[in-house]
Amino acid sequence: MDIILASGSPRRRELLERAKLAFSTLSVDIDETKLEDESPTDYIERMVATKAEAAIQQLTSSLQTDKGCFSESLIIITSDTIGVLADGQTVLVKPVDREHAYSMWQQMSDNVHEVWTAVQVTKVSLSFELSETLNHEPVLRIVNQQKITERTEVSFIPLTTEMMSYYWDSGEPADKAGGYGIQGLGATWVSRINGSYTNVVGLPLPQTLALIKNATDSHIN
Repeated sequence: MDIILASGSPRRRELLERAKLAFSTLSVDIDETKLEDESPTDYIERMVATKAEAAIQQLTSSLQTDKGCFSESLIIITSDTIGVLADGQTVLVKPVDREHAYSMWQQMSDNVHEVWTAVQVTKVSLSFELSETLNHEPVLRIVNQQKITERTEVSFIPLTTEMMSYYWDSGEPADKAGGYGIQGLGATWVSRINGSYTNVVGLPLPQTLALIKNATDSHIN
């Protein structure tokens, strides 16, 4: 059964590679703007669902030109990671610029925040439906869908302006939720974590592998 990671994140790819999982990758481009008054839970669950929809659309388009490019069943993995401040409402996303990053870091300095990663595993089957032109068009039909959200507490040391300036200039924060990477230079800011380390990196690995196994074993039609 083909497994597709619908993400361009090198960190998620590396984590799955550590598990010796055979998979391919597919980058999806969606609008990640948080809606007004949208809760962190609603936001992150909407993101993984929207990414799955975008992946299915891209894969369906590929099937239009090459009907033999996929097996009869596929598993699509989508994921999204955010930071959430102690108030449980303020979402820490990828910084748009230096000022945005500094604003988030000042709130995280000498404080505890949570990293939330939502993972959705969507199992689809390949079928052919008769179109209006009487052609049998390939369709990917969802047969099983599961999602989880993992949360990890992260404590930061007190941050100075010099520390923030140096880190921003390193280029590491640009594409990371909360503007830091625990697997890189950002680790020097983390005094402790409570929960899954791989979740903070961007993909809670044991939980994701369990979702994949459940989907693989599922015979729901």
